[in-house]
Amino acid sequence: MTDMWNPALETLPRERLRALQLRKFREQCEHVYEHSGFYRRKFDDAGVHPTDIDSFEAVRDVPMTTKADLREAQGRDPFPYGDLLADDPVTVTEYHQTSGTTGEAVRQADSWADWEWWGETWATVLWAQGIRPDDRVFFPFSYNVFVAFWAAHYACERIGAEVVPGGNLSSAQRIRTMDELDVTAFMGTPTYALRLAEVAREEGVDPSSMAVDRIVCAGEPGASIPATKARIEAEWGATVFDHAGATEAGAWGFAAEGVDELGLFINEAFFLAEVLGEDGEPVAGGERGELVITPLDRRAQPYVRFRLRDLVEVVPSPGPERTFRFAKGGILGRTDDLTKVNGVLLSPTTIEDVVRAFEPVTDEYRVLIEEHPEKDIDSITVVVEADPRVGAGPDAIRDGLRQKLKHRINLTADIDIRDDQALDRPELKADRVTDTRPDRRR
Repeated sequence: MTDMWNPALETLPRERLRALQLRKFREQCEHVYEHSGFYRRKFDDAGVHPTDIDSFEAVRDVPMTTKADLREAQGRDPFPYGDLLADDPVTVTEYHQTSGTTGEAVRQADSWADWEWWGETWATVLWAQGIRPDDRVFFPFSYNVFVAFWAAHYACERIGAEVVPGGNLSSAQRIRTMDELDVTAFMGTPTYALRLAEVAREEGVDPSSMAVDRIVCAGEPGASIPATKARIEAEWGATVFDHAGATEAGAWGFAAEGVDELGLFINEAFFLAEVLGEDGEPVAGGERGELVITPLDRRAQPYVRFRLRDLVEVVPSPGPERTFRFAKGGILGRTDDLTKVNGVLLSPTTIEDVVRAFEPVTDEYRVLIEEHPEKDIDSITVVVEADPRVGAGPDAIRDGLRQKLKHRINLTADIDIRDDQALDRPELKADRVTDTRPDRRR
């Protein structure tokens, strides 16, 4: 049997797993109905009572939860969580909040039992990716109030791995620390994994010569984008694993050793995941839809049928023994990221895959979508940096990249070539797309 953190749950036969999910979902609905004013109102307004939930068809009668709902609810008493809170405030031991990049930050309360749940879900992730007690794991962030890698830090301790916190250090100091201590694994966004490799070379260190053999990525879809994953692995000489989660949802998805196909197992022992079409009904297996997720064991500030806005294509498990379903290709985009340009639906992840696979340019890029100054059409510009290590000329870069983009996105893009290091290097999540059209301004 494949080495798993909790093989009893991870190999549970599908019929028993589904029965477990339905029971836990109903129990969660009973809990929130009794203890959260926010959810009691939602259930009553929808004419649904927890005792009605006796099938997966009945699950779809339960109203979904949006981030706008959360922001409205936290304006109520008790401060600072509002009537989302479903437990006595004295049980709260952990405060976190969302980044607020898409609006007002959402405050998150977790009890100690919830924090144990976080640790268990993250331990499932890390063990599946080969993290063991003899690993020395580096966390190159100041965690602040964001849940970010706090739970992963705790899960490493739960596993028995050695944790090296790297907050309040410059990127150069982090590289020196990682090199001096023979760190075997680190965690970060795909953007920062590439940035650290760049800093290592600036410091005279070949990142592929370091002891790092595993990199766990989160926060962006890049580790499931073939070209980005390949770039990170080539830079570090290490295996890159993807992970998906959110402050509201928890650590719901993970890549695993022994699975060649890119994508994410859904941790179905702890989460009910639905993949829905625009009509709110489940899509057929393998079809693209929006992921709606319910953490099944979270109690202080739980979420029922939370709309993540992530787009996925879920298929049966690719094995070897794990029975959880699999999001093929990971997160394929977000409903609020997709946009039409001259009638063509554009996904930013496709542009990333093309640019990162094009060797004459560096890892950093930007995309600008705007109204054409002279014609009644939109224009799209991709800004890249010429990689001095390759030494390709501007015409070769411009023509080659434009052709590859045209093939993948069915749009003709202008290519703006800058010198190496001309673009800013973000250290956490990167928002590389700017859309200035009046009806798409963000």
